[in-house]
Amino acid sequence: MRLLRQAIKQRKPFDSIQQEVFLEVLRTGHALAQDLVEVLRPYRLTQPQYNVLRILRGAGAAGLPTGEVGDRMVASREPDVTRLLVRMEQRGLVTRERQEDNRRFVTVRITREGLRVLKALDRPVAEMHARQLRHMTRNELEQLAGLLELARQERPIPP
Repeated sequence: MRLLRQAIKQRKPFDSIQQEVFLEVLRTGHALAQDLVEVLRPYRLTQPQYNVLRILRGAGAAGLPTGEVGDRMVASREPDVTRLLVRMEQRGLVTRERQEDNRRFVTVRITREGLRVLKALDRPVAEMHARQLRHMTRNELEQLAGLLELARQERPIPP
């Protein structure tokens, strides 16, 4: 592993190891996300739409307020969640319902059609993940997951 890193460093000068890691994470994320784009294309879904469907399936019949859907989006923060949900409602994937006593409060639920599309995608997405990372052992994947989680944690700067 050390030899590989040395070879990479000789080809690509970085200002710091932090910059190198940042760029490698971005490159890896982009490569993995591109595979998802290809899996979603036949279903005419974008990554944010797929993300919303998964969030709403997890929420169950109660659904979620629009703001909470936006807060739970991980893969890509959609700047205008309302517009995204309107497009999905027009396709019959979700419903939006305003509360009578507070018209600003909108609950979003996944429809049968949304569940059908998501169910059809479950296997191809699982197979895609298995293909993407098949060259790594379970131990390596667990280490990587732990390291990525650690990288997202904010730490206080020592005095």
